[in-house]
Amino acid sequence: MSEQQHSSITRFCDVAVVGGSAAGLAAALQVQRQNRSVIVIDSGEPRNAPATHTHGYLGYDGVPPTELVVAGRAELRKYGGEILTGRVTALDHEPGVGFRVEAGPRLTVHARRVVAATGVTDELPAIDGIERQWGTSVLHCPFCHGYEVRGQRLVQIITHPAGLHPARLFAHLSDRLTLLIPATVEVDSGVLAPLEAGGAAVVQGDAQRITEGPHGMLTGIELTDGRHLAADAVVVTTRMRPRIEPFAGLGLATEAHPIGVADYVATDTTGETSVDGLYAAGNLTDPSQQVLSAAANGSHVGAMVALDLATEDQATGNRPSSTEVEWNARYSGDEVWSGAPNGTLVAEIGSMTPGRALDIGAGEGGDALWLTERGWDVTATDVARAALEHLAAKAAARSAEIRCLAVDANARNAFGDDTYDLVSLFYSAIPRTADDRGIANIMNAVAPGGTLLMVGHAPPRPDAPAHDDHVARWDRASFVGVDHVEAAIRSARGWTIVTSEVRDRPPGSSTHHHHDQDVVFRVRRDDA
Repeated sequence: MSEQQHSSITRFCDVAVVGGSAAGLAAALQVQRQNRSVIVIDSGEPRNAPATHTHGYLGYDGVPPTELVVAGRAELRKYGGEILTGRVTALDHEPGVGFRVEAGPRLTVHARRVVAATGVTDELPAIDGIERQWGTSVLHCPFCHGYEVRGQRLVQIITHPAGLHPARLFAHLSDRLTLLIPATVEVDSGVLAPLEAGGAAVVQGDAQRITEGPHGMLTGIELTDGRHLAADAVVVTTRMRPRIEPFAGLGLATEAHPIGVADYVATDTTGETSVDGLYAAGNLTDPSQQVLSAAANGSHVGAMVALDLATEDQATGNRPSSTEVEWNARYSGDEVWSGAPNGTLVAEIGSMTPGRALDIGAGEGGDALWLTERGWDVTATDVARAALEHLAAKAAARSAEIRCLAVDANARNAFGDDTYDLVSLFYSAIPRTADDRGIANIMNAVAPGGTLLMVGHAPPRPDAPAHDDHVARWDRASFVGVDHVEAAIRSARGWTIVTSEVRDRPPGSSTHHHHDQDVVFRVRRDDA
């Protein structure tokens, strides 16, 4: 099908996850593995962004947080889950219908359930220079970074009485611990006395600024009265604020956490909040969670969401496919595409002797009609029945005989046992699966001696805009691409690659500033 520009996009999925760090990705993975569809919307502002390493994560200790996110995204995408970069600005909820999520410029996501995994922000005390050192030499968690500063000169600023609790751990990690207690903070003498008796120094005063040496290395703290406390690292207790702004319109509220320096979102044992169908996971529900425990909590919540959806579907007797819902919605109105055949199809296939053709993802059928009127016996498939209804009406008006089949390319044995002289697939929107079932279905449909022609979008040119709205509304890495099919072909026997190249779209094809080149992959299945 030929492509045209859309000023706005409405997406459909089973579950929208707001926040793409450990908890959000773990929840999404659980849901996606239950043969559901997930769209993760992530603003790219993780709480642990300043940190260079993640600690205490079994099997991944010492791995940079960014590497964990990259690995988690790759795992989700291989099952067809999408990750979109954007910021959720508002959500609406209609009981019994679902959620409407406004996410970035001209993007709306309709979801049956939503998982909030937006985490918390750490509010640092008003001390000059503290933000520059946050996450490196200014720490807050003895389990996250305490081992790395063991034996060093530590100054812990007690901004809240709760700060004395981690002080016990830091006092064990280093015998050079100084507790800086402002006059405005009242501490429990019963907790402080054992620390002092164990060797921790106690200083009364207020921190004014972090001092630094050559190359920005932290050297200590200067107090408001001019005194200086030498230190290799500084410990602070932050105020942790849950990021619930996107959910304010739903009435989601927070409660004070027992630790005294944080608020949190209350949930039941499944992770569901006070808003029906809205779940929460990770630091949003417990600010003390490390990355490992946040991921574990997200995994649990994702499983509960999947169970909730399955229970609802069984009660109603429905088994909806969100992929079909999405594409039916896109084709339910006026004609979406130009109706003209793809220029690359014309260029590549125009000289072939007509035979049996399978057009996968036929849409409204520009390619299928062109092939039929040139003598091909065409079977057109698409997951969207609405698209095939458009195609059938066009074919009838032009007295063209086309077999139309509503088929999900990822279904088991999707195209049956029939084989075709030509299998064409343009701009695939087939979600990936870990077992590459869709790719196997495509390859199995090519007859011995037959041709597979697959065309996809080439990567954006280097001079393309850095933030393209259209690209941001689809996660290309979550769909079967030319590279995935080519890798499968190259690892199989009995195929000859005829063409594998990037080329400009032929004259007459629709182009945009970000999609004016195609990846063209043409192969022949050798005779059996």
